[in-house]
Amino acid sequence: MDTPHLEPGLYIVATPIGNLGDVTKRAVDILSACDLIACEDTRVTGKLLNLIGVKKPMRRYDDHASEEARERLLAEMGEKAVVLVSDAGTPLISDPGYRLVRSARERGIAVTSLPGPSALVVALTLAGLPTDRFLFAGFLPAKDKARGDALIELAAMPFTLVFYETGPRLVDSLQAMARIMPGREIAVARELTKLHEECRTGTADDLAAHYTAHPPKGEIVLLAGPPPAAEAPGEADVDAALRAALETMSVSQAAGSVAKATGLDRKALYARALELK
Repeated sequence: MDTPHLEPGLYIVATPIGNLGDVTKRAVDILSACDLIACEDTRVTGKLLNLIGVKKPMRRYDDHASEEARERLLAEMGEKAVVLVSDAGTPLISDPGYRLVRSARERGIAVTSLPGPSALVVALTLAGLPTDRFLFAGFLPAKDKARGDALIELAAMPFTLVFYETGPRLVDSLQAMARIMPGREIAVARELTKLHEECRTGTADDLAAHYTAHPPKGEIVLLAGPPPAAEAPGEADVDAALRAALETMSVSQAAGSVAKATGLDRKALYARALELK
């Protein structure tokens, strides 16, 4: 098959997160046809290129790259097809590239992104937690107070939370979750797409105990299901809330206030408030 011709610009290419067989045909085509590959580690990217039989110039580029390095790449995009890859997965998802893509777009440089492997998506599909709404929050802070503050900020959000984590910090994060968001279903997905892939679910306390006894290795995705649904208040609680509201409000206002606080039907609350009045 002929190698496709690529117009100058920036091509964002997702690479396998573990199993090298997950590289897409389109990714192979773009890597084969490009003029230059910007990557985090030339040794890691070199292994993938060897697998697919491609030899291309590689240049190291990460979030610590200098302004000069970024400007050089941007200038080359005017005449060359430049590919951006990370060591694994989709670039920019907790990986380098944000500043480069932003600068390219600001300068009118064509940007093309290829869909492909992402640990975030694989973990969500494995964990069995709700996926209709989720929030990806990257890596939790390493220090205890900052980690706790981040979890407190997110704890009330009514959807699945997704984090990237490292083996040495996993137990600390699980223990913090147990304190700050008790009752939530937690999942730990690690070594995704590799030989020892694992997705373990349970309470934060149980998982912390397991991984204390079995220190984890490899890259980890940590997920927390939505907070447990609050139980509907009983009749006595509703009456107490209505009586308290009626001390300072009209019947209509009291019914509206309690409806907003409990999610109960306003008309039913109005009728009950009339009886109590």
